[in-house]
Amino acid sequence: MKAVQHIAYSKISENIKISDIEKPSNNKNEVLIEAYAASVNPLDIKVLTGKLKMRKNYTLPATMGYDVSGKIIEIGENVTNFTIGDEVYAYVDKQGTFAEYVSVNQDIVSLKPKNKTFEEAASLPLVSLTATQALRRGKLKGGDKILIHAGSGGVGSVAIQMAKTMGAYVYTTTSTENVQWVKALGADRVIDYKTEDYKAIVKDADMVLDTLGKEYTEDAFKVIKIGGKVITLVGPVDKETAKRMKLNFFAKTYLAWKRRKITKRISEKSAYYSLVLLRPNARQLNEITKLVESEKIKTNIEKEYPLNDAVSAVLHVANGRTKGKVVINIK
Repeated sequence: MKAVQHIAYSKISENIKISDIEKPSNNKNEVLIEAYAASVNPLDIKVLTGKLKMRKNYTLPATMGYDVSGKIIEIGENVTNFTIGDEVYAYVDKQGTFAEYVSVNQDIVSLKPKNKTFEEAASLPLVSLTATQALRRGKLKGGDKILIHAGSGGVGSVAIQMAKTMGAYVYTTTSTENVQWVKALGADRVIDYKTEDYKAIVKDADMVLDTLGKEYTEDAFKVIKIGGKVITLVGPVDKETAKRMKLNFFAKTYLAWKRRKITKRISEKSAYYSLVLLRPNARQLNEITKLVESEKIKTNIEKEYPLNDAVSAVLHVANGRTKGKVVINIK
């Protein structure tokens, strides 16, 4: 089968190769998906550029991709959730999805939304699960005020829509050209970061969803109320997450040093701070399916590429901000 593989650490255009590899086989708890579409995420770029080089069990060459949609063509003997022919989608955390076939444990797969194409469905799993897990980590509730950074990004655009379904008041930041589009997603106050300072506008927020990192992580504490929450996707590892990662003493000590400024901000605001590490979750994806089918979450695809031009799809995401998702058509 054809698969898009990460083969080296150099220029992105030289890191990727379309290879013929063996079709995967199922174990007794897995389904074999004939892939119709996959989407490219910033996470793929981090992998390509070596930012996740030390991640466990990652060796080259490796098939790329985390999002997939398609049809089930084989099921393992213990599979009870699905039948052959089911149209499904999934976020796959360990096996690459930029391939003609993907073998996935049944526990992380969901039936795709009936009102969406395979391409639209493939654009959803990673970003929608990230938004779900971040908002739940922060225990967002009706009446809360939340600042969501990068509202035109993949996670940000979904998080805005989810936060509104939960009854929150949503501030978000975006660039001038995306202001109207982000407003249409339901944000209550769209802040054009090119002409406005969000720190002068957002006051006493209950929660900040930090999708940008660096100074934005520290500055989040300037706009939350006492006892507020900062949920980050890219900031320093918090103490609780470090424990869950089962790191050794030296690694924990290093991470504590890395978050020393954040620790000070937490103390000053009596705040809650947490880094979200995305996990596959079929139950949450089933809930997302219902929101999508009821039109409470809308999809937005910026561009589609054929599998043979997957390099261009990856470079599209790597070369700058996108308005919507970039999708690879596999079938």
